[in-house]
Amino acid sequence: MFGKPRSPEDAIKVAPDDGAKGVKPNERIEVSVPDGRLESVKVVRAQDAQEFDVPGRIDEDGMTWRPLDPGALPLAAKYSVDAVALDGHGRRSARHTTFTTYVPDERFIGYVTPENRATVGTGMIVSLEFNREISDRAAVQRAIRVTSKPAVDIAPHWFGDTRLDFRPEKYWKPGTKVTVDLDLRDVQAAPGVYGLQDKSFTFTVGRSQVSLVDAAAHTMEVRRDGEVLSTVPITAGAPKTTTYNGRMVVAEMYEVTRMNGATVGFTDDDGKGEYDIKDVPHAIRLTTSGTFLHGNYWSPNAPGNTNVSHGCVGLRDVKGGSSATPAGWFFDRTLIGDVVEVVNSDDKKVAPDNGLSGWNMEWKDWKKAG
Repeated sequence: MFGKPRSPEDAIKVAPDDGAKGVKPNERIEVSVPDGRLESVKVVRAQDAQEFDVPGRIDEDGMTWRPLDPGALPLAAKYSVDAVALDGHGRRSARHTTFTTYVPDERFIGYVTPENRATVGTGMIVSLEFNREISDRAAVQRAIRVTSKPAVDIAPHWFGDTRLDFRPEKYWKPGTKVTVDLDLRDVQAAPGVYGLQDKSFTFTVGRSQVSLVDAAAHTMEVRRDGEVLSTVPITAGAPKTTTYNGRMVVAEMYEVTRMNGATVGFTDDDGKGEYDIKDVPHAIRLTTSGTFLHGNYWSPNAPGNTNVSHGCVGLRDVKGGSSATPAGWFFDRTLIGDVVEVVNSDDKKVAPDNGLSGWNMEWKDWKKAG
C-alpha cells in the first residue's frame, strides 16, 4: 500500500508562503520536498506585460531549489512559482503559488550630466546628482559603470552625500564614445531607500576647445585642437569682486538670460540686487555659484582694458546679441563640456565641486573616496 497521497502543500514546500506580500531582499526563496525529488521548478516575474524567468538550480539530491542570486530579485514585483515533484512512491504532485516583493516607500534616482546622446567638449565630467542622501556610497557606486571607447582609466569621486562625479586623468580625446550604465534599480542607498533606474546614457566627445582667460591682460585665447583660433578682449571681475582662477567647464548655454545680483549674494543696503540685467546675451555658465562668460553691451569700453564685472567674464556684444561680435562668435563655436581656464586673477582657485570644476583636483586626490 502506498498510503494516502499528500496534499500539494505537504508534498511541495514553498517559501515565501503563497500570497505573501512585502517580501524583503534578504528573505528565504526556496522550493523543497520532504522526500522524493523535484522534477521541475519555474519561477517567473511578471512586469509590463512581459515574463522573466528567475534563474535557479535544484540541488544534487533533487530535494531543494534555490535562486542563483536571491538578493537580485527586483522589488515591487509579483512572482509565480510552479513546481512539479515525485514523492518516494513515484507519485507526481504539482503546486502553484505567488508572492510579491517589497514595495519601497522611498525611491532615489540620479540626474545625469551630460544629456543622453549629446556631443560635448573634451572637458566634460560625468556628474550624477541624487535626489536623496546616499549613506551606502559603496553599494551605489558599484551599480554605476562609466566606460569609453577608446578605453581610459575613469575614476569616481564623491562630493558629499548626493553627488558622484566621474572623469579620466586627462581631458577626453576627441571622438571618444562614453557610456554610463545605471544598474540602480532596487539598490539600497539608505535605510528604506531603494534605486529606481536601470538604464544607459551615451555621449560623444567632439573637437577639443580650451580657452585661456588672462584676467590681468584682459584677453582670452581660444584654442581649437591645439591651434589658436583667436585672441579676444575680455573684462573680468573688478578688484572687489574678482573672478575665480582655475579650470571651469561649460555647463549651460543661453542665447539670452536675466542676471540679478540678489540671486548670487550681491545686494545693496535695501536688499535689492546690485545689478539686474534682463537681457544678457550669449550667456555661458561656468560654475554653479554664478560665474558666467557672457556678452556685455553695457560696458563697451571695458573688454581689453579694465575689469568691471561681479566675477563673470564679459565679451563685447550688442543689445539683443549678434554673431558678429566677439561674444556671439565665441558662443557659436562653443559646446557644453568645453574648458575655460582663468589665470592671473586676484582670487582663489575655483572649488572642484563648483560646477564641473573637478579638473582642479589632482588625480591622486580625485581617486580618493571624497
